[in-house]
Amino acid sequence: MDIINSIIAFIQDPSIMEWLNAITYTITAATAITLVTKTKTDDKVIGIVLKVLNVLAGNILNNKNKDA
Repeated sequence: MDIINSIIAFIQDPSIMEWLNAITYTITAATAITLVTKTKTDDKVIGIVLKVLNVLAGNILNNKNKDA
């Protein structure tokens, strides 16, 4: 029980909650952007940004853009 209480206390720390919210918002935004971007263009900048967003969104294996 002490381990569970320690984990709960750690998660409820306000500074940890801020970090968890920031991470959640980043993943959600990256997922939304990659969802809208159905195909890659031959523009290198967009391709690089799309790769970074796919990594941030956790888009791996089958959860990728159509031509990724």
